[in-house]
Amino acid sequence: MRLSKEKREAMEQYTLEIIDKGYENIAQHIVEVFSVDRSTAFRCIGRLAEQEKIQKIRRGQYTLQQQRWDYVLERKKGDLDSDITVFVKYLEPHIKHLPDNVIHIWGYVFSEMINNVMDHSESETAFVSVRQDCLNTSVYIIDEGIGIFEKIKKHFGFSTADESIEELFKGKLTTDTENHSGEGIFFSSRLMDEFAIFSGGRMFTCNHYDDEQIAVFSKEMMLPGTCVFMKLSNNSAKQTKEIFDLYLDEEGNFIRTRIPLKNIFDRSPVSRSQAKRLTHRFGEFSEVILDFEGIEWMGQGFADQLFRVFRKEHPAINLLPVNMNPDVAKMFRHAAG
Repeated sequence: MRLSKEKREAMEQYTLEIIDKGYENIAQHIVEVFSVDRSTAFRCIGRLAEQEKIQKIRRGQYTLQQQRWDYVLERKKGDLDSDITVFVKYLEPHIKHLPDNVIHIWGYVFSEMINNVMDHSESETAFVSVRQDCLNTSVYIIDEGIGIFEKIKKHFGFSTADESIEELFKGKLTTDTENHSGEGIFFSSRLMDEFAIFSGGRMFTCNHYDDEQIAVFSKEMMLPGTCVFMKLSNNSAKQTKEIFDLYLDEEGNFIRTRIPLKNIFDRSPVSRSQAKRLTHRFGEFSEVILDFEGIEWMGQGFADQLFRVFRKEHPAINLLPVNMNPDVAKMFRHAAG
């Protein structure tokens, strides 16, 4: 079967994407989606293997070929004196062939995370691991410092490290107001396709990971210090300005935040105390988007405190709930009146 160049390229891109997602019986998926015979499907797989984009694990299952570069940075050697130098030396050589918008995103996010190691971690050593395949680039930054959640907890006097994580979701949180705006982690987590911070057995992320993925990260979660994981498509269409504009006003003020409640509450939120803790520092924003995706239900006390009491006390702050299922929406309407 003779294929057009466009169909062949589309077939190869689809094949890479389903391999990246862990699909098995790859040839059968190609046959069904593109209405081709099995020999054509196997030729497609063969081309990708010859190009060293994929490798076979076992019959019907493949993985993307990945390159990996690991670096050790020592403060005493001056390796942590400049975030720009670290970016140029350790990451830029591996992404300079990517689109400009992708390079710009990596420049911002990587520099922000290295800055956190330099200024906050109190670690003498940092480890940078860059991993890249034909679809994505991933970066790990690991330090051996005090641990980000523990440092925030001590600085602000929070009773638990979980409160530190909850505050990070809101943005504008920093232990050094003279030199940092507290925006780095917030915007970095929105610019990346996947972003997670592990420290002290806890995790901060705006993404939704299943139990199997969490297990993969478990080693990093138990390490001393902090591990930051970042992943971005090599052909991402994201633009830094577009992401920032979602949360800034016309003058560039950080006025809007979005909080994924499922990443804060292990179970459906029920109590007034949970709502009071959630609304801490809401006064720093004009609009708070509350994302209820994955929340099956909320208690009357939580809803009343959030959508009646808080709204009455802070009429200038717009609370905007989104992604509510029917049960959550019913409780919202009951509380909001």
